[in-house]
Amino acid sequence: MPEPLIKLDGASQVFKSKRGDVPAVNDVSFEVNPGEVLCLVGESGCGKTTSARMAAGLNKPTDGTVSFRGRDIWGMDKADFTNFRRSVQYVHQDPYASLNPIRSINKTLTAPLLKHKIAKNSGHALELAAGLLERVDLHPAESYLYKFPHQLSGGQRQRVAIARALSLDPKLIVADESTSMLDVSIRVGMLNMLGRLRDDLEVGFLFITHDLAIAKYFGWSGKIAVMYLGRIVEFGPTPDVINNPQHPYTRALLAAVPEPDPELSKTRVPDGGLRSAEIPSLRRLPTGCTFHPRCPRFEAGTCDTTEPQLVPIEPRRQVSCHIVAREHTALDRASGHA
Repeated sequence: MPEPLIKLDGASQVFKSKRGDVPAVNDVSFEVNPGEVLCLVGESGCGKTTSARMAAGLNKPTDGTVSFRGRDIWGMDKADFTNFRRSVQYVHQDPYASLNPIRSINKTLTAPLLKHKIAKNSGHALELAAGLLERVDLHPAESYLYKFPHQLSGGQRQRVAIARALSLDPKLIVADESTSMLDVSIRVGMLNMLGRLRDDLEVGFLFITHDLAIAKYFGWSGKIAVMYLGRIVEFGPTPDVINNPQHPYTRALLAAVPEPDPELSKTRVPDGGLRSAEIPSLRRLPTGCTFHPRCPRFEAGTCDTTEPQLVPIEPRRQVSCHIVAREHTALDRASGHA
């Protein structure tokens, strides 16, 4: 079996500050294969972006490893690390900040093509840049090549950012909330375009989002890893996680997705039944399960004293919850006795 494109194994990231250490990511493990979509979902501050930056080689983990096709990226020599960085491209959240305002679209796209000698000369680079714009549905390309970022809409800028990421023929694209700042009316078009690129180029996606509805739409054939306070609390195929969420936090996230049917929305429990809306500080994490101060299934003496581990509950499903793990163990025993 071929090695995954990217693999995090027990990766942790602790940031130093004057007020103390901040454990942004704690013992996170996941992998992404060619043509596969892995969605990292969770509230702001849960460690999604830090995990993505470690996967892209932008942050070195404090502990654990990040591997590209079976090789630890931080043990690579300069040439191999450069090849890894070319193969893993990052699309940032803010299309207004990710493009150089004094560079034309032409210069933005041709610079990496010329630097990495993908283009033979300036004329060839311009031809390739036009093809990249066409690929991300900015056509005719001549209408955009000589414009500057301030002359484009937010959606057009994000398409240029994606075209720039595609310029180096990546094997994995890390899309960090890449549609969250776009108007709802153009968000679906952007997701459809990314899906087409995934299928046509067999590029893998590490897709970061706080919106489970977006994860469902884009990553239906892939997997979801739900993060809370730097840890993965639920992992599995997207249809299973969406249709049958197991962790109370995943259930709360799904409850926050707007329901267009007013009759169905009446039956929902406000805030997913959470005991508290307040997210604990990373500097003062709760004992035991870090979700227990908010969890509607909290059990004193268990949830507040013992840290749960991410354990298998079904084929390809993992959950970090004492209560859920205990229930599945009981079901397995009952079915075995039957």
